[in-house]
Amino acid sequence: MKLLDLENEISKEWEEKGYDLPKYDREAVKKATKENPTWVHFGAGNIFRAFPAAKLQDLLNQGEYDRGVIVAESFDHEIITKAYKPYDAWSLSVVLKANGTIDKVAVGSVVESLVADPANEDYARLKEVFENPSLQMASFTITEKGYSLVNGAGDKLPGVDEGILSGPGAQSHLMGRIASLCYDRFKACNKPLALASMDNCSHNGDKLKAGVMEYVNGWKNNGKVEDEFVEYMNNSISFPWSMIDKITPRPDENVREMLTKDGFEDTELIITGFNTYTAPFVNSEETGYLVIEDDFPNGRPPLDKVGILFTDRETVDKVEKMKVCTCLNPLHTALAIYGCMLGHTSIHDEMDDEDLKNLITKMCYEEGMPVVVNPGIIDPKDFADAVLRLRLPNPFMPDTPQRIACDTSQKLPIRFGETIKAYEKSQELDPKNLELIPLVIAGWCRYLMGIDDNGEAFEQSPDPRLDEVKAYVKDIKFGDTDVHAALENILKDETIFAVNLYEVGLGEKIEKLFVSLISGKGAIRNTIHKSL
Repeated sequence: MKLLDLENEISKEWEEKGYDLPKYDREAVKKATKENPTWVHFGAGNIFRAFPAAKLQDLLNQGEYDRGVIVAESFDHEIITKAYKPYDAWSLSVVLKANGTIDKVAVGSVVESLVADPANEDYARLKEVFENPSLQMASFTITEKGYSLVNGAGDKLPGVDEGILSGPGAQSHLMGRIASLCYDRFKACNKPLALASMDNCSHNGDKLKAGVMEYVNGWKNNGKVEDEFVEYMNNSISFPWSMIDKITPRPDENVREMLTKDGFEDTELIITGFNTYTAPFVNSEETGYLVIEDDFPNGRPPLDKVGILFTDRETVDKVEKMKVCTCLNPLHTALAIYGCMLGHTSIHDEMDDEDLKNLITKMCYEEGMPVVVNPGIIDPKDFADAVLRLRLPNPFMPDTPQRIACDTSQKLPIRFGETIKAYEKSQELDPKNLELIPLVIAGWCRYLMGIDDNGEAFEQSPDPRLDEVKAYVKDIKFGDTDVHAALENILKDETIFAVNLYEVGLGEKIEKLFVSLISGKGAIRNTIHKSL
């Protein structure tokens, strides 16, 4: 059983072993897409295949649509050359359900895969796609860092200034490439287009717009483009906001073994030179939400027929804040920080740890919920209930605190800072009364020491500011009680927490919790337990 077998005569073995196969003519879909593409997606990672591509598969299976999606990758070309092209862009989606059942779906909705680099032969096809009037949207899952034109120190990334000076054409940064492709579209057909970020970051459409428009406005100021092109970008190109929620861990060895026992042969685990983990299959949880601002000036695929929620910008913002500030992401971060220090290696195992389960449950319902605004289309209580009772405890989800602990310094402002600011603005609530959010922040400061609850060193997850912030705590020892000088530079940093924690009355409280966490071996467990 191989993915490319699906392009020929399909054996009964697929159906007998519970594999869901496409119910549409893929060759006809490929032909229609080749001639009149409607959707191109940048970012060929696991969440794209597990969610947007899988939803398009549902739409095709229902007979409600006749075009596939074209995927392009600008950062890690090996994803395309090793995980897409050898399989004609087929993939296997393995959905791991909380009740123990598994869905295995052969996804054929991705019909082309392209390396989005001007130096690669695929780029001519990408340019052709953008020049076609039929194109309705270009979407993105490139991580929040993919939109930024500067590094952690605030300096422009290599090639950005040169690209702005040179004008449309070959660009080193994806934002410059998108601006150039939009210029190609402007010159070829002058048709509108939606550039839709689907990344898990706040106001993602604005981040995409800022990156693209810095090139566009720079070109205008340097006399490289017509005024009409700038007007086109301002009036005919939309940048809708979205909220995406789908836990999609890296391909799991247990899933690989299960597929191998089935007789499925395309199970190679691929680790690229950029340390991306991928495979011809992708594993994910069953629950998923994608809420998008309905701003598509050239039309869009009818994805609302398969559960994608289209609404206005204000509602997207409310849903995003509900999820990112209260109902999921802060819980993940708390589990990640303390899981690493308490020796856990899976999220679902942490949900069997009564202290950690109680910590995130109380933090969610007692400290987060009072400042959540109900978005209307998704009930916050129902969302949180599903997270705590079904999603995080799912034993079939191979996610780890170590993975979620990546880039924590970049996540803290939205995951905790926004709630603290909401308390500060409230007439009825006082941030000084928060207890568990400060405990998580103190836990992150403790995490920076790189010493677990048994006093043993552990490997910290990648984070662009890790070396900077852990330098502040490098001289702290178990039993120290005067930690103000070490923690002050961290806790007052508004770029990390979105507020100065001393000015909102939490700095001293966090220092005291930190002292408790470093009082000796076992102090982390004891501090959590007595705080609940």
